[in-house]
Amino acid sequence: MLLRFVTAAFGIHDLREGSSVMLSLNVVLAQHDPTSANTLANNLRGQCRGVTLAEKTQVRQAILKARAQVAVVDLEMFTLPEVKELCEEFRHIAVVCTHRLADEKLWTNVMNAGAADCCLPTDVDGILFAVRRNAAQARSTAA
Repeated sequence: MLLRFVTAAFGIHDLREGSSVMLSLNVVLAQHDPTSANTLANNLRGQCRGVTLAEKTQVRQAILKARAQVAVVDLEMFTLPEVKELCEEFRHIAVVCTHRLADEKLWTNVMNAGAADCCLPTDVDGILFAVRRNAAQARSTAA
């Protein structure tokens, strides 16, 4: 079955069920642990068009420069009010938060701040699922 996601905000192309197709997304990553950041970046590079690593102070500039559709930010670097600011400032992108101890309470707080999801930093599939889900919601809202 062929699924077609076409949105101005995310530019996700055809996804074939059961296959791994690259998403035409630019992603900015801001992760507390450099090893985790590099591992996540390497995993996302196989799935996304562009991946940019950024320090906390560089995230906003990196989002603009990379024309990112997704920001993956570590809650060990960003407070919930900062996540909310980021979501409000960049309404056109999906902000996915990561935390090494992500739980239901943290997830609820992150969602209330406007983020697309909260995942473990090692959960590449969960991060990509959040991006796809957010893109599908944007598509249905635009229609």
